[in-house]
Amino acid sequence: MKGGGRMAPIRVLHCVAGLGHGGYESLIMNLYRNIDREKVQFDFVSSFPGVYEPEIEALGGRIHRIPFITQKGPFVYTAALDRVLRAEPRYPIVHSHMDKFSGLVMKRAAKAGIPVRIAHSHNTKNEGGLAFQLVKDHYGRMVLPWATDLFACSKAAADWMFGEKAAEARILFNGVQPEDFAPSAAARAAVRAELGLAESTFVAGHVGRFTEQKNHAFLLEIFAALHARRPDSALLLAGDGPLRPKMAETARRLGLESAVRFLGPRQDVPALLSAMDCFIFPSHHEGLPVTLVEAQAAGLPVAASSAITDEVCITPLVRRLGLDEAADTWAAAALELAEGGFAARSCPAGAIRGAGYDIADTARWLEEFYLARAAGSEE
Repeated sequence: MKGGGRMAPIRVLHCVAGLGHGGYESLIMNLYRNIDREKVQFDFVSSFPGVYEPEIEALGGRIHRIPFITQKGPFVYTAALDRVLRAEPRYPIVHSHMDKFSGLVMKRAAKAGIPVRIAHSHNTKNEGGLAFQLVKDHYGRMVLPWATDLFACSKAAADWMFGEKAAEARILFNGVQPEDFAPSAAARAAVRAELGLAESTFVAGHVGRFTEQKNHAFLLEIFAALHARRPDSALLLAGDGPLRPKMAETARRLGLESAVRFLGPRQDVPALLSAMDCFIFPSHHEGLPVTLVEAQAAGLPVAASSAITDEVCITPLVRRLGLDEAADTWAAAALELAEGGFAARSCPAGAIRGAGYDIADTARWLEEFYLARAAGSEE
């Protein structure tokens, strides 16, 4: 019991690879900030440290650090995971965000006697080399036998991970608080001053981890074509990941070293979006990219890969192009999309809410789901 006779909140264990600034991590944190923490608290199993850890601890969350499968192997990972899952008091709910690795989490949670086990799909394709993909597929076959509930960020993400059971998955959109991203002239001026960029400079941008999925190599080709058309231009790349050093070398090879800014992980994404004139997003595949919801909330025009799901194209701000189209075609589209200038931008909050992407609504739904499932598991 809490002070004043109130019940202690139920604690939900979220299983993640790390707590850096990525798509599903942003979703979890948006939910965490908006959920009633007097009723529901989030704890985490995580292998890689990240920028969200101080905030999690400030919000009352606990972080259990265990070595990842690729660091010490599956047996060490499983033993460490079991220690968390079997600790008393047992968690009533485990919510796993590790795509096909969630199968292992679901099985171990079931063996530990945890009654509610949620597997959440955030992607539409395996990452990594062939051997790594085979390992993930092995664990992926454990999802349906051991999960009690299936979540996905889009229909395509449900199809990929849950196959014949995809129709049973609850679609949980990667929402935002739209007004947090409303274009701000003051934020635009501050970011550009920080980075030494004039108001007249055309600024393209991207937010995402440096992995093969995000296709930064093609993004740099697109920007090279854009820079040739518009020499007074810059590219802002927010995020980190294993391919960042390689992409920095690619930028140097293309003669773009002074025009491309590798910003690392940033927590001021709304301000960065205000500073940009166009968002370029040539991903090979996506579950449902929250960064594109954020960009649209900022009124920012987007040139995006046709490989992304239709569900994220909430407004006419998004123009989709094929990855087989020339880099110069993408560059021309980015420049054309931004012709209205910053003054013409506004936050399409109504459209975002109407499409189901208001994080406050999503958090309320999830809170009620957790509470109902936890209560049902006690009967």
